[in-house]
Formats: sequence, structure tokens, C-alpha cells
Amino acid sequence: MPELPEVEVVRRGLERWVTGRTVSEVQVLHPRAVRRHLAGGEDFAVRLKGHRVGAARRRGKYLWLPLEDTAASVLGHLGMSGQLLVQPESAPDEKHLRIRVRFTESDSGSAAGDFRTELRFVDQRTFGGLSLHDNSPDGLPDVIAHIARDPLDPAFDDAAFCTALRLRRTTIKRALLDQSLISGVGNIYADEALWRARLHYERPTATITRPRAAELLGHARDVMNAALAVGGTSFDSLYVNVNGESGYFERSLDAYGREDEPCRRCGTAMRRRPWMNRSSYFCPRCQRPPVSRRPQ
Repeated sequence: MPELPEVEVVRRGLERWVTGRTVSEVQVLHPRAVRRHLAGGEDFAVRLKGHRVGAARRRGKYLWLPLEDTAASVLGHLGMSGQLLVQPESAPDEKHLRIRVRFTESDSGSAAGDFRTELRFVDQRTFGGLSLHDNSPDGLPDVIAHIARDPLDPAFDDAAFCTALRLRRTTIKRALLDQSLISGVGNIYADEALWRARLHYERPTATITRPRAAELLGHARDVMNAALAVGGTSFDSLYVNVNGESGYFERSLDAYGREDEPCRRCGTAMRRRPWMNRSSYFCPRCQRPPVSRRPQ
């Protein structure tokens, strides 16, 4: 599924093309696309109509559109194949179009340009969707209020993260994917950051010093900022921004997807191991596994 840089690219596109526009009509074309909106598709369409959309926001891999005149937001869940596309109203419908959001005609001459555009949610595998939620006091949809800040958030507390990391009784990659500790670091960027930090994915968090934790956090930021600069990765052509363009950061990956290829640092063949229904990629020389202590 898309990770933080991909979601941030989409957020920036929505901020440009959708912010300040007023919803005139919502068409829910597939019930699964609003299954997280428990009141159903008709309620979702009625409640969204007439509201003005605020600036798109993101925390980790979660994306939402605040409604300026109410304490509620539209939460977007991209799932495995979801796309939020801004298209001219005259454009043919996509094969897997699930939700269409149209805006008032008075908005068509602003950020949208001289032609009328609409927001479309397209989802081939129907694992994603849109839903309407009340906001928490911090302005997040209440269902994600427990999600920790991500490392690209200006308010992220580095010192608190390093302290909390060492207190976790787990391994380092599990901690990086723990959304209550740090959000937005998915499988791809965890492997990349661990490779840069020369840490094995099974390294116990209790053995990681504060300087090493700070170094790892810096690498996570660097790799995500690098991916963000080119629009994210595009292993799956379904991951696109609001204009339908894919990212190309996969050409620069040092660990993920490079099984049997030489390590860019030492030349040793990279390895892949099954891990929590995913895969972990690492260099067996640069990222030595922790030594198991046998009982006396």
C-alpha cells in the first residue's frame, strides 16, 4: 500500500486543486467505498453536500479533508489500490470509479483553472474508501486521534521518540511500524532507513543507544524526503498522484526489492527474509543479525 511520501504527494495535489471548493454533488457508485461510513452511501452524500473543503491534511499515511463550516472531516483510506484523482468533468469515467465529488460552478475559475474539475475516488481492489468523521480537539478525525506524529511533522518530538523506543520490549523494525510510536514509516522506508543505519531488522530496541536512535530517525527522514522529491515509489502503477502520475524513487532504493543484488556499500549479495507477512531486505555483512544468548 502507499506510504508516507506517496500520500503526501496526493495531499499536496488536493491542497492545490480542492481547497476552498464547495461540494455540489456526491455520487457513491460502489457501497464498499463508503463501508467505513457506517450510516451508508446516501447519508455520506447528503452530509457532504454544500460544505466547503478546507486544506488537505495528513498524519503518517492517513489523509483527510476538513470541512470548514463544521467540526468534521472526510477521511481518505487508499488501501491497496485507491486513487484520489482530480479530473475534468468531461473526462471519461475510470473503469473502477467508486465515488465522484462535484463542486459548485463558482469554484471552476479558481485553482481548478478555466474548466470544471471533479474529485474522483478510483479503487480497483475496493480495499480503500472515504468516510465522514467528527474531529478530535486536535483537528484529526476521531478514529485516527491515537496515531502518533510522523518524522516529517515539524512538531515531532525526537527526544521523546528516542526515549520511548528504548523502553519498547520489541525489535527495531516492529517499533518503526508501530503507529502509536511513530507513524508513516512503512515496510519500504523501514528497510531503507535500517540499511543506512547498518541495523538488522531484528535488533532489540533495548540495545539501541540514544545516539543510534537519533541517527536512525535522521535516516528515515532523509529517505522519505528523497522519495517525496520525486513523487514516491511506483512499484505498483496504481500508486499515482491526483494527476495520475507515478513516482520513480524505486530507482534509488538501496535495500528494498534488491534480493541477490550487490550491496551498494560493501558488494555483498542482499538478502530477503519473510517477516510478518511481508519481506525484509538487508545486507548480511553491513546489518549483522543480533547474537542469540543461549541459557546457561
